[in-house]
Amino acid sequence: MAQPIITVRQLSKTYRVPERDAGLLASIKSLARRTYNDVQAVRDINFSLEAGEIVGFIGPNGAGKTTTLKMLCGLLHPTSGEAEVAGYIPWQRSGVYLRRISMVMGNKSQMMWDIPPLDTFRVLGEIYHVPAAEFKQTLDELVELLDMGELLTRPVRNLSLGERMKCEMVAALIHRPSVLFLDEPTLGLDVSTQRRLRRFVADYNRRRGATVILTSHYMADVVELCPRVILIHQGSLLYDGALSGLVERLAPFKLIRLTLNQEQAPTIDGHLPPNVEVLERENGRLVLRAGRAETPAITSRLLDTLPVVDLVVEDPPIEAVIDQIYQEAKV
Repeated sequence: MAQPIITVRQLSKTYRVPERDAGLLASIKSLARRTYNDVQAVRDINFSLEAGEIVGFIGPNGAGKTTTLKMLCGLLHPTSGEAEVAGYIPWQRSGVYLRRISMVMGNKSQMMWDIPPLDTFRVLGEIYHVPAAEFKQTLDELVELLDMGELLTRPVRNLSLGERMKCEMVAALIHRPSVLFLDEPTLGLDVSTQRRLRRFVADYNRRRGATVILTSHYMADVVELCPRVILIHQGSLLYDGALSGLVERLAPFKLIRLTLNQEQAPTIDGHLPPNVEVLERENGRLVLRAGRAETPAITSRLLDTLPVVDLVVEDPPIEAVIDQIYQEAKV
């Protein structure tokens, strides 16, 4: 079996945070005697990733996602535990390791504001010692994938948020990293730009075999890109497995959306199986909830007994499932 490219063992991070009461007197007292509170951002988490995986790293605000990614990038030292990425200990920050990884943060920028993106890309190429021929080939490939040729010579300050995020992706990938950490890469973008960036990440993963850890509060990002999710809550790992498995475990039912022919429709009372719950009913349209195992038999009966114009069977919205986990703090 191949060696995992990322291995995390009992990784923890605790911050020592100063605290004081409000008011002038409390401020003066804090000068002589400061009090602290230990905040455990990450608690003994364990997971591993194979090369080429795209994994969603999800959780509510303050769950510890960004802290974990910063430790894996070497930006933070852990309080305890171990991690290995591409054969290196991240917080040792070796030059060889830094050329193997990259990180994109939706609320941070590495672009130089007053110069065109092309100049920033060239600077990064020099920093990472990218040969000229490889730099040109990589830049041409990324520009084509993102359809952004017209942006290269315009000052960054004149670009829209979506255009800047395209540039951020190119800047992060100009040295062809084998491990990519994406922290809210579609934050604040419109639906069309989000879709393009998701398609780009999938294409880059397929072409280069890069390993990707993605955090996002937009579940469309996770659903489209990540067959596997790691769910963290209050610093602790709650779930590591298939996204579909998470839905099946927490929502053991299906939604059946019906549209009936109103001219022929009888009163539906008495035509529905007893184990079906009506969630919505309006103008010949119904939304029913039924157990997963019983759904095939129920849909067959509905088609036989009601004048069905349209019938759709679907899982409950993933957002509802994730919200349930956040509220209950358990899987």
